[in-house]
Amino acid sequence: MDLLVSPIAELHTMNSELGEGPLGTLHEAALGFDQGELVYLGPANEAPVARTTVDAQGCVALPGLVDCHTHSIFAGSRADEFQRRLAGESYSAILEAGGGILSTVRATRDASDDALIQLLRSRLLGFLSRGVTTVEVKSGYGLSVEHELRICRVLARQDWPVHVEKTFLGAHAIPAEFREDREAYVQAVIEDMIPALGDTADALDVYCDRGAFTLQESRQILAAGMELGLKGRIHAEQVEWTGAAAMAAELGCCSADHLERLDSAGIQAMANSEIVAVLLPGAQLYLKDSSPPARDLADAGVPLAVATDFNPGSSPVRDLLTCATLACITMGLTVEEALLGITKNAALALGLPKRGWLGEGASADVALFELPPGEQGAAALIQYMGSHQARAVIRNGQLAWSA
Repeated sequence: MDLLVSPIAELHTMNSELGEGPLGTLHEAALGFDQGELVYLGPANEAPVARTTVDAQGCVALPGLVDCHTHSIFAGSRADEFQRRLAGESYSAILEAGGGILSTVRATRDASDDALIQLLRSRLLGFLSRGVTTVEVKSGYGLSVEHELRICRVLARQDWPVHVEKTFLGAHAIPAEFREDREAYVQAVIEDMIPALGDTADALDVYCDRGAFTLQESRQILAAGMELGLKGRIHAEQVEWTGAAAMAAELGCCSADHLERLDSAGIQAMANSEIVAVLLPGAQLYLKDSSPPARDLADAGVPLAVATDFNPGSSPVRDLLTCATLACITMGLTVEEALLGITKNAALALGLPKRGWLGEGASADVALFELPPGEQGAAALIQYMGSHQARAVIRNGQLAWSA
């Protein structure tokens, strides 16, 4: 074999057919890779030899983590708005006054392609060092035909350090120049942007909320993109209840994200579909918001994913394991739900069923973590907040990061 990871004190495959409990847990295990594929998963004392071995003594191994909701491609800073919110100004008020998303749009439009590439690469390397091998990245800070398509072309590069799932979010906000004619901007998204995307996007998203896009506008945009084969996602029920989650379930979207003001009818609609609920505790924390009904969603059988929502304003959080911790503390998830939420369920939210778990047919991505001194078991990764740099990360069967 090319590479052996052994002996792993605790391996969570997220495949209940391979090990104990809902996380498919194995002890004193090993993983072997050859030519970019996982070729051995079993006891460490039975593992075949390999040309290179990664020492996993005392470590916890997870499938490569999946961050299924980020806004990682942007320029500019909004630290001043952070101070304004601390002083009592609301996020919605800042947005409606031309700040927030629109502030980042101005800075991103002014940035060169090379600057955006450098910024995104640096951010993605940060994700990789924390065990994340798949990152969803949205456009949405261009908000014009020219700049949205430019951002999507940048995202479509093939040389990123992690797998990038590319989401078109031209419907992120109404840009300043269309404030008096929002219908014209909606039509530009539908008629000029979406048909020109080609293979530069895997999915499309819409921000359906107060100050953003209405339910009817969101339906039109989602339908236009999904008709062309793009996977659907939606920012739903964050600031106000709109009915967006139920609509997304009806349309067959992969995920509905945020959900702080989701109602019982929306929960039932999601439970009757295959949609994934994406929880974003970083935004909840930074905006001092209420929790989504996570326990009700779980009890109804809706799969729960957890993501960072990394962005320069409402969730400047780049640590997915920290968000898993916050999801347990503020939203009531169990440790098992949180771990599934940043692996297997997060991949399902992206429509990527081969990611986020280990076994035959799965991607060959693994994250290896040392536990805090004196601790045992993956629960400690969730109990201890922050500072969880990976010891090693395997991506596509090759060593991609080593501390």
